Amino acid sequence: MSKTSVRTADTSSIDQVVVEAPARLHLGFLDLNGGLGRRFGSLGVAIDGLSTRLVATSIPGPDDEISGPEAARIAVMLPDLRRRLPGLPPVRVTLQAVIPAHSGLGSGTQLGLALTCALTRLAGQPLDLLEAARGLERGARSGIGIGAFLSGGVILDGGKGADDDPPPVIGRVDFPTSWRIILLMDGRREGLSGAAERQAFKNLPPFPAETAGDLCRHAVMAFLPGIARADLTLAGPAIGHIQRRVGDHFAPAQGGRFTSPDVAAALAGLEALGIAGVGQSSWGPTGFALVDSPERAEALAGQLRFQWPALEIVIVQGRNEGARIQVGTMPAMRP
Repeated sequence: MSKTSVRTADTSSIDQVVVEAPARLHLGFLDLNGGLGRRFGSLGVAIDGLSTRLVATSIPGPDDEISGPEAARIAVMLPDLRRRLPGLPPVRVTLQAVIPAHSGLGSGTQLGLALTCALTRLAGQPLDLLEAARGLERGARSGIGIGAFLSGGVILDGGKGADDDPPPVIGRVDFPTSWRIILLMDGRREGLSGAAERQAFKNLPPFPAETAGDLCRHAVMAFLPGIARADLTLAGPAIGHIQRRVGDHFAPAQGGRFTSPDVAAALAGLEALGIAGVGQSSWGPTGFALVDSPERAEALAGQLRFQWPALEIVIVQGRNEGARIQVGTMPAMRP
């Protein structure tokens, strides 16, 4: 099977598509005030090590076949996609790996985009990623998941306007290859999603314009330059500052600055050791810490596993490419 770009418009006949879409960390909203006409504005980063991987294969039919983890979510999405893709043959969708759901890692967006990408190719049509996101009702507040699927890296989006378009990606830089990200995952808790998430946004207090300005300044003048120059002494404190201010704003909805008390305590311990770039991805409960070397990450991860055995501690790298897509023709069956 040959690799192809997510942006390809090649519509030659194919029988099988494999899509592997990366998890992402949502590092914080920058402007929840919206006084300039656009609201939210997000920072995020695609990560290696956690991904959704699915295989979609055309079959004789007559019915679609779905297997693997998150098969129920695929079954909900498939009828709408079939209505929008009239040339789609009967398909077998096999989920080989999935991003943990409701953990703050973008599982729903990556699953939906991976499925849409695969089925669009099987239907012989070019992929419009923004239209796909609209159809899946993704990108309602953040463009980070779409940016992670498209190109990976560290992503800045320009917030949500009055139209239905997802927030545009307005900046992207490579994550430093020598750095590592420690993930602190609490499988006993889930972040908000769906109706509960929508209600939480409605109940949040007003967000001061001055705070939005402060966060934008730290993002554009400290965090992103620190990433571009691989300077963690610049990027780390900046993202820590953004996380504290945003986390405190969301505290009434999630029970504190961070969703998981254990993750919160573990992150406080890392800060006491001088690790400034810590925080929570999206609604959590997954926390993260930016570290400037694999050796430092391994040492800290060992301490965390000893001190917090109920947490899953995972070391990942930033991912500077988007979804990996393979297309091909299945070999003919031998008699």
